[in-house]
Amino acid sequence: MTHSLSIIWNQSEGIDLGFFTVRYYSLMFVIAFGLGWYIMKKIFERENESIEKLDSIFIWTALATLVGARLGQVFFYDWPYFKEHPEEIFLPFKFNPFRFTGFSGLASHGAAIVIIICMYFFSKKVMKRPFLWVLDRVVIPVASGAIFVRIGNFFNSEIYGHKTSGDQFYAVKFVRESEFWKGRDVQVITNSANDHEGFNKITADPAFSKLLNEIPYRHPSQLYEAFGYIFVFLILFYAYWRTDARQRPGLLFGLFLIMLFTVRFIVEYVKESQGGFEGENPILSTGQWLSIPFILVGLFFVFRSKKYPDGVL
Repeated sequence: MTHSLSIIWNQSEGIDLGFFTVRYYSLMFVIAFGLGWYIMKKIFERENESIEKLDSIFIWTALATLVGARLGQVFFYDWPYFKEHPEEIFLPFKFNPFRFTGFSGLASHGAAIVIIICMYFFSKKVMKRPFLWVLDRVVIPVASGAIFVRIGNFFNSEIYGHKTSGDQFYAVKFVRESEFWKGRDVQVITNSANDHEGFNKITADPAFSKLLNEIPYRHPSQLYEAFGYIFVFLILFYAYWRTDARQRPGLLFGLFLIMLFTVRFIVEYVKESQGGFEGENPILSTGQWLSIPFILVGLFFVFRSKKYPDGVL
């Protein structure tokens, strides 16, 4: 549904099958892991590696992504809450009141840290290959997966950007955004049986047009980030298949860290604060502070690959 040049976004959280709702965010993860498995399969075939090892790296990466992203959200962004509700760290529920929430709180920096740690042990125990050999290859499907994770955030109407003018072609009105509805009850306001029905009334019923107009337009920062990650993936994909980058240990891994977290750093300037340790009136956001070490590590490995082109780790 459009207004002027902008978009009014009122997408539900998933596909209702009656007995179960397939959440778009979860579906994006399935697509990300499925595409990642296919890309890694092609890489393993080129490297003459066993497909049995591919299944292992898929499981390791999937678990590392989910566990790391969750722990990143817990410790980097929302520790005061989870310190009081430790049972909710790995359970997809809230208990007061009890409701199913899924794992919408996931932080990419935490995922990156745990993936790197897991790949170290995977390289020693399973692959029997140098650590950097594994990292240089696994970052390609990881980059592709990052695209779909941000698209999932867009479907969830979360991690949106700052307010902007509705006259801009890129502006999006997230009808279900949490900031606007803080302290408001959509069911009570619209006399609806559930939130989904209430949000639909707001977008379709002229009686709620004033309320709809009060919801701000925002930068779709999730899509900005996803768009940037497309280029990160394409550059890494091209470098692996069309250049000698794969023969220079650490180069692809370093490029991945530099490019992906530079995109993250830039997009943070138009992204609504996600909290964390940035405090009030911050110079940089929590996401930007966390991105800087990854960029520096990436630069180290890129320069190292030029100085020690045959080195291993």
